[in-house]
Amino acid sequence: MSETMHMVVGGTMEDDAAAFVDAWDRAEEGEHVPTSRVLAFESWEALAAILTGERYRLLRHLRGHPEPSVSALARSLGRHLRRVQADFKALEVAGLVSRNAGQLHAAAAHLTATIHL
Repeated sequence: MSETMHMVVGGTMEDDAAAFVDAWDRAEEGEHVPTSRVLAFESWEALAAILTGERYRLLRHLRGHPEPSVSALARSLGRHLRRVQADFKALEVAGLVSRNAGQLHAAAAHLTATIHL
C-alpha cells in the first residue's frame, strides 16, 4: 500500500504536462522525485460519483481492517453484499482499493486532493 495517493479535480492537459516536465527537470538535476499515483477527475461531479459517503466508509474500514473477501467486508460494514460488491468494484477500477495476498486493502493510507476551480 502506498502511503499517499493524490487526486486532481479539474485542470487541463497543459497542467498535467507542466507537472510532468517539472518532475522530469528536477530528476535530471539529481533531485529525488518521489513517485506517487495520481488520480485525475474531470470534475467535482466525477469525483463525487466515485467517492460517495458509503465508499469513503468502506475505504476507511479497509485502511484499518483488511478483509479476506467482499462478503466478509459486507458483513463487517453491516451492508447488503450486492451493494458492497458494486462499491468495491468501482473503487477498484478507480485504483483506490486492491486485492492482494488473499486480502482486500485500501490502496493508500492518505488521500490528498487538488481542486481546480
